[in-house]
Amino acid sequence: MSEPSLRTGAMDRPAGSPTTAGHAGPAWQRLVIKVGSSLVTADGRGLDTEALANWAAQIAALVRAGRQVVLVSSGAIAEGMQRLGWARRPSAVHDLQAAAAVGQMGLVQAYERCFAGHGLVTAQVLLTHEDLADRQRYLNARSTLTTLLDLGVVPVINENDTVATDEIRFGDNDTLGALVTNLVEADALVILTDQPGLYTADPRKDPSAALVTDAQAGDPALEAMAGGAGTGVGTGGMLTKVLAARRAARSGADTVIASGRQSDVLARVLAGEAVGTRLRSATAPMAARKQWLADHLQTRGSLVLDDGAARALAESGGSLLAVGVRMTTGEFGRGEVVDCRLANGRLIARGLINYSASETRRIMGKPSGEIEATLGYVNEPELIHRANLVLL
Repeated sequence: MSEPSLRTGAMDRPAGSPTTAGHAGPAWQRLVIKVGSSLVTADGRGLDTEALANWAAQIAALVRAGRQVVLVSSGAIAEGMQRLGWARRPSAVHDLQAAAAVGQMGLVQAYERCFAGHGLVTAQVLLTHEDLADRQRYLNARSTLTTLLDLGVVPVINENDTVATDEIRFGDNDTLGALVTNLVEADALVILTDQPGLYTADPRKDPSAALVTDAQAGDPALEAMAGGAGTGVGTGGMLTKVLAARRAARSGADTVIASGRQSDVLARVLAGEAVGTRLRSATAPMAARKQWLADHLQTRGSLVLDDGAARALAESGGSLLAVGVRMTTGEFGRGEVVDCRLANGRLIARGLINYSASETRRIMGKPSGEIEATLGYVNEPELIHRANLVLL
């Protein structure tokens, strides 16, 4: 795919004037649709049942057209707050977990009723980062979701906030949506929010800000344009959506960021109408195992590489040898995922290491031929084999 230019526009069109400029009708068959808190709650005071019914109707139309849809929906904590009579979102983890546990009941019941009205069966799937960081659990989740899709079921996914802590949280449902996109190898991620899309600047502060209609996911300029969190209801802002698009692009998926307040927004996006911001993937899909490595949000430790080792990884696709490591941080065991960084801290790769942290500290900086003399044994001649390493 050729690299599209970053284009802006649509600011001077009359409201409601459709155009197909920049959006050829995509042939996406498997979609992950993420709906933010502001679109499923009544100003943060419990669920907006009319809004949920609207999303169910739009998704049902896509399923009838032969598409497979995974729905990532926020709203559990807001619903829990309403049921518990809390006016403000709590900050304590145990309170948030309690609100999520209470609210998840209402969220899944509401979606089940709405989709049943269209003859569709739904499934609740709650995930934590640990579910996707562990290879076996990752494969189990993938198998379950793809089976549900093949059965014509609409999976409704949320983070398992009732057990998640800061150490294992995705942090926001934009990131969760991107990880699920990679997990099921979806063709596209559609992030629906209360904003029209990504602007070149904050339109609330800069009247000259223009809507970015089409760009390449991962372009650093996009991150510079994105701001902080938009509302007090959700946890993600435009930056999390731009980063989610970059992550989803690893599996070859495009991302659309659009306002969920527009009528029939999903049908219009799938018809190729220029709705919101489309961030295209310009790279070939990453191999499934390396995609799993790249998607780790937390790792056990880091290796600081010298310039020669960094060049070997980037230019020749080689394995990482102990001789090229200058320093280690963290405590990790053999077979765990670690980051590979430059001396300035920039992350360049990630992989499964063949030696523990204590072993790595003893052999780093030494040629492979000296591993046995140093440790008394050799697990592998490479610290990280190129088959278990992904460049970032």
